[in-house]
Amino acid sequence: MAKAGKWEVTWPRVDKREMVHAVRTTIAAVGSLLIAHLCKLPEAYWAAITTLIVMQSTLGAALAISKQRLAGTAMGAAMGALIATFAGKNAILFGAGILALGLICALLRMDRSAYRYAGITLAIVLLVARNQAAWIIALHRFIEISLGIAAGLVITAVWPEHQSARVSAGRA
Repeated sequence: MAKAGKWEVTWPRVDKREMVHAVRTTIAAVGSLLIAHLCKLPEAYWAAITTLIVMQSTLGAALAISKQRLAGTAMGAAMGALIATFAGKNAILFGAGILALGLICALLRMDRSAYRYAGITLAIVLLVARNQAAWIIALHRFIEISLGIAAGLVITAVWPEHQSARVSAGRA
């Protein structure tokens, strides 16, 4: 603390773990975005968005939930491609697809994150107007989101986040 007459000036301090987390997250998000651009994916930002989500978990948690996210993404992309190709795009079909995905996830005893990613992917495929075939859009979304998941997992594995004794003891 620096003193200036009667007033004390307190400078904010940044927790080192939070700084490292910000750097790890930045590297992972930018890396996935650049890889998606190199692959010439049309909406590369989905890779970065997905990476940002994955980077909020530890490796163990990220691995478990990423399987669910990947499965949900595949289901949502497939459902979106099928509906758009064979039935068209409208609010009723979108609702039917969301309901069907929820029931499928429940029947398969999948995590809600699988259903969340399935619904998000279905919405992107069905509700965003594009000139390409639905299966191409679905494939792009699957690749972009999968790339984001992979980038987040790789950075989390290669550069693990170190927990404080307080956090790792479960007292956080």
